[in-house]
Order: sequence, then C-alpha cells, then structure tokens
Amino acid sequence: MAADAHPKVDLKTLHRASYTAPRGRFVEVDVPTLTYLAVDGEGDPNTSPAYTTAVEALFGLSYAVKFAARARLGRDHVVAPLEGLWTADDPGTFVRREKDAWRWTMLILQPDWVDADLVDDVARQVRTTKDLPGLDRVERRTLTEGRCVQTLHVGSYDDEGPVLAELHEEYLPTHGLTFAGPHHEIYLGDPRRTAPERLRTVLRQPVRPAPGSSFGS
Repeated sequence: MAADAHPKVDLKTLHRASYTAPRGRFVEVDVPTLTYLAVDGEGDPNTSPAYTTAVEALFGLSYAVKFAARARLGRDHVVAPLEGLWTADDPGTFVRREKDAWRWTMLILQPDWVDADLVDDVARQVRTTKDLPGLDRVERRTLTEGRCVQTLHVGSYDDEGPVLAELHEEYLPTHGLTFAGPHHEIYLGDPRRTAPERLRTVLRQPVRPAPGSSFGS
C-alpha cells in the first residue's frame, strides 16, 4: 500500500479538546478512551535512571512503530508528545515537589490503526537493532479518563505547585468534585530545546462528583 494512501495525522489535532487548554483558568473536558505505549516506574524523574531509560524506550519504539505503520499500512502520523501519570500516597507531595515520593507512568499516544500485533512485531525488531534497556518494560495500554479538569501551565515544571494547589484546594471543592484518577501531564515543549520559562504543559485531573455533593448530578 502506498505511503500516501491516507493523509498524515497529527494526533494532537485529531483529539484537539484533550490536548489544548487555556492558560490561567481551568476547563472541564470529556477525554475519550485512548491507547498508549506506557512504562511504569517511581522516584525523582530528574535523577532516576529508570525514568531516563523509560523515555528513551517509549520514543524509540514509537518512532519505529510510526515507520512500520507507514510502510505496511500506508498510514502516517506525527509521533505524539510525552505524557505522564503521577501518583503518590500523599497528593500534597506534588504541591511540595517531593519527587522521591512520586510514582509515574510515562506515555506516548498511539493511533487507532496501531494494534497490539504491530507493536509486538516492531518491538521484536527493535530489540535486534537498538540498545534500549527499558524496552521490555513498555506495554500497550488503554486509558479511559472521562470527565477531567485541565489547564495550561507555562513555565518550569517546578513552578506547577501553586497551580496544583489552586486546583486541589479551590477549584475541585468549589465545584463539588474529587479525584477520579492519577494526575496527568502532557508535555508540549521539549525541555532539551526550550527555556524552562517557556515550557508548555497541559495539567489534567480526572474527576467525579464528591460524595454528598449536589454538583454534576
């Protein structure tokens, strides 16, 4: 099949409502069920070797999958940005930026036409040609977040604390909402090429009505 049988797809544009948010205010969105390549880990992402190898494996496999899908299926797409799900026993560690206490799942969104068989086949090929220590930890995973609150943060990742405090302590209680899943970040900027003050990150929190609340019922 010819590589140009279908137009090239930018997944951020295809799922625009999920990958855009206003700066300085929160909006509620309904996020559809989406499929990702995912790697789990824990600890400070700035110092953990497991984090580095996870991100390298995700991008290495995602690009290999992209080229295989274009060659085999005639379907091309822009490799999506890195994303992360973040959890901790105490949610306050995110506001306080106590990174050693964090658990994470790093993600890269995949198009619908990339199925498990294609991913497994490409992963086998990548193992023979590239040194990616984290590759065996990569899984294909489906995520259903549903109703979420999100905003755009512009600036250093370490400056997210006040935004998260406002979300957790003001917006959610005021709107009768509570947590319904891990904190989710979408990294629209590349920290290797972008000054910290110009980094753009979508901050997302899956939510549900708080017990006893009349909101959203």
